[in-house]
Amino acid sequence: MSHTAGFQTDGATPPAQAFRDAMSRLIAPVALVTTSGPAGRHGLTVSALCSASAEPPSVLVCLNRDNRSHAAFVENGVVGISLLAPGDEALAMRFASSRITQEEKFSDNDWRESEGNPPVLVRAAAWLTGRVGAFYPAGSHDILLCHVQRIGLHAQDVAGLAWFGRDFHALPIPAEPVPA
Repeated sequence: MSHTAGFQTDGATPPAQAFRDAMSRLIAPVALVTTSGPAGRHGLTVSALCSASAEPPSVLVCLNRDNRSHAAFVENGVVGISLLAPGDEALAMRFASSRITQEEKFSDNDWRESEGNPPVLVRAAAWLTGRVGAFYPAGSHDILLCHVQRIGLHAQDVAGLAWFGRDFHALPIPAEPVPA
């Protein structure tokens, strides 16, 4: 068995790059997180997302406070989450870009948006919409506790898209349906 050298911190905070390198080995979902309302329509790509509770249905989303869309999520108070599938890598990169306007991000895809609900990608493996229940500060980010109000699933079994090792990976469709 081969091991690489570790970082000895003697109780000090590990170097940021060491932390980033370690987190690159964490398999994460690839999702578009969107909002709309008085602050306009905004969206970005996130991988820091997880379920928080099934009853009531809620998720946690981490947003960098320096992101140009952060203020819109705070003001609008609604969140759309579109879990991406293989083939959506270019879309994920577009929503991750700081060089593209919000209008360009939403320009050429099939979005579902109704009054009071943020946009979600129709072809997503799954999508959720809800309201932000709380913001929790965590270093450079805020953790949004989102209470889910609507859920949509792709009509067919769809493979998942994951982020690992600083690259996209297609996850296979399970052979047997996973019990709910």
